[in-house]
Amino acid sequence: MKIGVLTFHRCINYGSYWQARCLVEGLRAQGHDAELLDHDAPEVRRAEWRCAFQPLLPVRTSRGDIRRYATKARGFLKAFDQLPQSRRFHLHEPEAAGRYDAVLVGSDEVWNFAHPWYGWKPIFFGERLQAGRLISYAASFGNHDAERGIHPDWASKLRRFDAISVRDENSRKLVRDGLAREPEIVLDPCLQFPPPEIKSKEEPPYLALYGHGFPDWFAAAVKKWARANDRRIVSIGYRNDWADEQRIEAGPEEFSSLIAGADAVATNFFHGCVFALHHGRPFVSAPSAYRFNKVRDLTHSLAAERHLVTEETSADTYEELLGTQLDPLIAARIAEQRARSSAYLAAVLG
Repeated sequence: MKIGVLTFHRCINYGSYWQARCLVEGLRAQGHDAELLDHDAPEVRRAEWRCAFQPLLPVRTSRGDIRRYATKARGFLKAFDQLPQSRRFHLHEPEAAGRYDAVLVGSDEVWNFAHPWYGWKPIFFGERLQAGRLISYAASFGNHDAERGIHPDWASKLRRFDAISVRDENSRKLVRDGLAREPEIVLDPCLQFPPPEIKSKEEPPYLALYGHGFPDWFAAAVKKWARANDRRIVSIGYRNDWADEQRIEAGPEEFSSLIAGADAVATNFFHGCVFALHHGRPFVSAPSAYRFNKVRDLTHSLAAERHLVTEETSADTYEELLGTQLDPLIAARIAEQRARSSAYLAAVLG
């Protein structure tokens, strides 16, 4: 089938890049003619670049770090250009994308009304796309909580989808309550179609730190564990002054290799957890309010809830979570969900 994948494929964000790449490459490996729909809009581009260079606002990026974030951004641009993509079209002109046998909307927060620059964009709800079948794969409403519901106008757009799957329980509740349909929960593409293994060039041993805006209690607990276990803390993609070393300029492939080579991972990002799980690395997560729904539902679905920590979590628990291998039940759950996700794709694309 000729398949267009509609997602946030040009975000300067490791998770957004990898979920887009993994999904389109996974579909191509199954024999489909799959490509990313290369939407573009000047206002989105400006917002993305502002965020890329000033990710820690209201704290301003130093001049030295601006250069490092620029290197990171150039690495992303190079990586984007290597992905299978459609001809470029304006975000507000979906019909210009061309005709496809199927368009897969997702993964990522494609239906998050609170997204600062992609929220409320009709294209992600299937508006004016030329598709024989309109399907979602691992779509998410992000931090738009299920209690807020979906406005009937937007629910009516989603009713045009031939098949709907989501990646978290919060999104399933929103679809169930707003559309009276029961969507499938499927794996994030990075777990469904795992990225290639890339050997880390980083000298071990170290703890990989991914995210920003960590609470002080989390930083203190992670530092205490790292010192007690003689591990350097290496911050990936963002400056965290409490880390021992900064790898701000890491590109997408280096991000994955740094997680793979770490002895343990500390994160407050969804894909920090996903990549720790993919590479089988011990991890702890203190998700921010923005990311809480999806991190909570991911870890719950994979029997990894213990890896979410709070201010009350003891030092002994950190020692256990960061110092021992993942529970084998987690890998078994991933395998079960991978089979179910494969069955969903086979059914909707068959």
